[in-house]
Amino acid sequence: MSKKFLSSIAVTALTLALLVTGCGTQPSAPATPSTPPAAGGGDIKIGLPLPMTGSEATYGKDMENAIKMAVDEINAKGGVNGKKIATVTGDDACDPQQATAAANKLVSQGVVAIVGGYCSGATVPTLTIYNEKNIPFVVTAANSSKIAAQNPGNTFEINGTAVHQTQKAIELFKKLGAKNVALVEQGDAYSSDLAKQTEDSWKAAGNTVVSHDVTNKGEQDFSSLVTSLKSKNADLVFWTAYYADGALLIKQLRQGGYKGAIVVGDGSSDPKLIEMAGAAGEGTYVLSPPVAEYLPTAKQFADAYKAKYNQTPGAYAPLAYDGMNLMADALKRAGSTDGRATIKALSDTKDFVGLAGKINFAADKTLKESNFIVLQIKSGKFVLQ
Repeated sequence: MSKKFLSSIAVTALTLALLVTGCGTQPSAPATPSTPPAAGGGDIKIGLPLPMTGSEATYGKDMENAIKMAVDEINAKGGVNGKKIATVTGDDACDPQQATAAANKLVSQGVVAIVGGYCSGATVPTLTIYNEKNIPFVVTAANSSKIAAQNPGNTFEINGTAVHQTQKAIELFKKLGAKNVALVEQGDAYSSDLAKQTEDSWKAAGNTVVSHDVTNKGEQDFSSLVTSLKSKNADLVFWTAYYADGALLIKQLRQGGYKGAIVVGDGSSDPKLIEMAGAAGEGTYVLSPPVAEYLPTAKQFADAYKAKYNQTPGAYAPLAYDGMNLMADALKRAGSTDGRATIKALSDTKDFVGLAGKINFAADKTLKESNFIVLQIKSGKFVLQ
């Protein structure tokens, strides 16, 4: 065939292709981009690593609800720097391996900031994953001292730390007149850290720790532990882990005839502790984060939360709400979604007013002043002490 004929064919083919495209027929799907586009075609995408399954899922859902309430309010006011916030939840199930997988997935989805973190054991292994991408992380609940010790520079804690909680625990033990204290933990980052720091502080004050036991997560039979605690004349038992197993231990302690005081850490500060422990839970003391019910500044939030979700906000709802608002404020002050700029803005935070009080950070990027409170179960309800 002649060159002139071949050229004619090419022109005809090109014309047909243009006509087909002009009629609205879609071309073949393009290759999947290496980096996923931002949510909503330019929204600010923020990741929420939370336990959405497993024994701590109640906490995770509660925190997600509160964070999304904050996002709705922020977006209704125009968003941040002219853009809306979109959230992506990653289920860490309070499990280190699943948390690592969830963190990597959030990064691959293009998040520019992280708000969340409930279980310390699931939070610690994700710190460097976010930091390697200069992604700022506001931790709203997890508070093991390992977070500050291993903080690569991008992480900011707005819950009181294990140091703060230990101080509150020691104050309570002294108030209750305890001398011989028994500690029970589960070996995870959070409960182990709290138990160890409490033991060291209690002994340093000239008191006695009669036992320091480690139980397995999901354990059903505490009978041998109950017998041991009674034989050692513990006048106070401090459970430093989570409510699901803590409620069962409380029931078996009381059923086994233990008469001393029972104190639980903030991992058990959930109304489900009351429900699961039943009558055996009466009198139990609970170290708690700033719960909305006891915060005068949180009444409007609590009412709105209940109207939206038909339930009372849980123990970490105020902190989760504050965490998202703090991140939005830092992004505004940074003037962009650049990670380094946002991390600097978070570091420079001064007297940010949240539901749980003012937020300022110490040199190690933990909350500067404690926000823990003490509750007691009375007549089936938490009562502020």
